[in-house]
Amino acid sequence: MTTRPFQQVDVFTAVPFKGNPVAVVLDGNGLATAEMQAVARWTNLSETTFVCAPGDPGADYRLRIFTPGRELPFAGHPTIGSAHAVLRHGLRPRTPGRLVQECGKGLVSLRV
Repeated sequence: MTTRPFQQVDVFTAVPFKGNPVAVVLDGNGLATAEMQAVARWTNLSETTFVCAPGDPGADYRLRIFTPGRELPFAGHPTIGSAHAVLRHGLRPRTPGRLVQECGKGLVSLRV
């Protein structure tokens, strides 16, 4: 069994267990869509995200977002929580002060 770095992030709060949680798998590379969906069902949170290598050269990372039942092209709190997690995990943006996330809706620019 392969282990993968994982964080659960409380979004929209500085107080533990008071925010909107998102599960973030920090290395989703090589996982099939069905495997990602199974992990999302297992976490049983409103959203679980998978950070992958970007396909677009302008992106810092690609994010896939799943509910327990389906994949979403974009969602706000998973985007914010995942950005926090990738920075905490050591990702360095290509452009200082700005992260670019690739997702189902295209590129999303986030100010750090």
